[in-house]
Amino acid sequence: MKIAIAQLNPTIGDILGNSNLILEAAKKAGVAGANLLLTPELSLIGYPPRDLLMDANFIAAAAAQLQKLAPDLPPELAVIVGTVVPNVHAVKLGGKSLFNSAVLLQNGAVKQVFHKRLLPTYDVFDEDRYFEPGENSNYFTVGELKIGVTICEDLWNNEDFWGQRSYAGDPVADLAKLGVDLVVNLSASPYSGGKRGVRSAMLQHSVIRCGIPIVYANQVGGNDDIIFDGSSFAVNRKGDLIQVLNSFETDFAVLEYDENKQDLVGSNQQIAVAIEATKLSFAPPEGDAEIWAALVLGVRDYVRKCGFSKVVLGLSGGIDSALVAAIASCAIKPENVLGVLMPSPYSSDHSVNDALELARNLGMAIEMLPIADLMKCYDRTFADLFVNTTFGIAEENIQSRIRGNLLMAISNKFGHLLLSTGNKSEMSVGYCTLYGDMNGGLAVISDVPKTRVYSLCRWLNAGGYADAAAPRPGSEIIPVNIISKPPSAELKPGQVDRDSLPDYDVLDEILQRSIEHRESVPEIVAAGHDEAVVKLVVKLVRQSEFKRRQAAPGLKISDRAFGTGWRMPIAKASFY
Repeated sequence: MKIAIAQLNPTIGDILGNSNLILEAAKKAGVAGANLLLTPELSLIGYPPRDLLMDANFIAAAAAQLQKLAPDLPPELAVIVGTVVPNVHAVKLGGKSLFNSAVLLQNGAVKQVFHKRLLPTYDVFDEDRYFEPGENSNYFTVGELKIGVTICEDLWNNEDFWGQRSYAGDPVADLAKLGVDLVVNLSASPYSGGKRGVRSAMLQHSVIRCGIPIVYANQVGGNDDIIFDGSSFAVNRKGDLIQVLNSFETDFAVLEYDENKQDLVGSNQQIAVAIEATKLSFAPPEGDAEIWAALVLGVRDYVRKCGFSKVVLGLSGGIDSALVAAIASCAIKPENVLGVLMPSPYSSDHSVNDALELARNLGMAIEMLPIADLMKCYDRTFADLFVNTTFGIAEENIQSRIRGNLLMAISNKFGHLLLSTGNKSEMSVGYCTLYGDMNGGLAVISDVPKTRVYSLCRWLNAGGYADAAAPRPGSEIIPVNIISKPPSAELKPGQVDRDSLPDYDVLDEILQRSIEHRESVPEIVAAGHDEAVVKLVVKLVRQSEFKRRQAAPGLKISDRAFGTGWRMPIAKASFY
């Protein structure tokens, strides 16, 4: 028996377009002689659809398209499609009105429906808002083969692996009791650093525990702030990875189930030992190449799916805007990227020259819009009101807001998407200006700490750019002076970031411990950090919530980003 995996990149709400992607994959699977085709979770409507699920017309359109799709598929091919199915008992028995479902299509009709049992409600997930959980696990048959169906979270409740008791049920264990020969999973599992290793280790552990091979089909692509890496794979009965699809791109693969061996077989077998829960190490992000690929995919899909063709950003000569420009140039080609230099009287000559050199290296267009005259206009306007006051943050931020207004005007005039360039370190502690450098439609590196920004730029210059299929491989892309000079907002003479913030090596570790690992102040201090510095950083994070609430959506690459999964109150008291 041959099983095809279609690692698709659906667009949320594009029901017809997503249906065509499934149809194309089905035709390809038919040519390859496959008996079964797997597609990702909610492949027909895109994931996560959020409050589109509250629109009755949207639900009706999905149901109608499913019925149109079924007779167009190769008749002998069994195709599992992810979609939503109405809960017909909701009115009488209560509960949510929809199920998150996998639908088996064959011979022109819906043959069977399977409902997701475990509904995640953490981080970016809010499925309990929309869906009723399925009550039972079930299987379908192809010939004599019993194939159990799970949907994303249904695989993640392995009590032994995580080392903690769960009362939500274990769909894989339940399928094992039903005597299935194979488990398939339709998934929309978002990317974060190190996630691919955790997934494979968990599924290998599940296979060895239950003795049932698993085929895992994951979505790929960017949808708003969430990036899906794909990385679909299959695990045989011994726990070996026998098929791994490419990460961060659409892909298609066919593997076989040998009915004599009662196991999956593959041509690119990768032997890997299942990792026991007690030995599992939650490592930091896997590296610059992985993060780069995620960010490029996130920008490319955000631009495409939102209907843009070009982007604009401010080029300051600093490292953050340099990295964003490089990502954008790789994502949508440099001819579609416009960099705007907006020097003030406080801008150094080397910053302007660095920005110009960067633009030449990337092959992107630039515009120069000096802001000195605009600053003088503001000075005259505020002369009476600001009399007898000293130059300070208000005047510094006016410069940032002038630049933000100029960039938004370009965006409005030419229809370009404005990319903001602030990093996670700055967003965490509020070292950013509302209606200034925070202006934008997408915050590309808002989940990338400053130390990782430097690491990515060094990786690019060391040849990573060539690996990333970017426009000018084999040369220094980020001017060395951008990397070596002290970071500065250049809003007043001699200003550097360390005037206001701890060194980024210290700051980023404190932020990671506090935000991602949820460590308390005493725990962070016990790890070797100065108590006064820790308290200051934690205070700044708390006080800056109002800024983050108004920020552009940012691409998520960590386990805890300032986006959909971050739900902090703005008005709150300190409990430290």
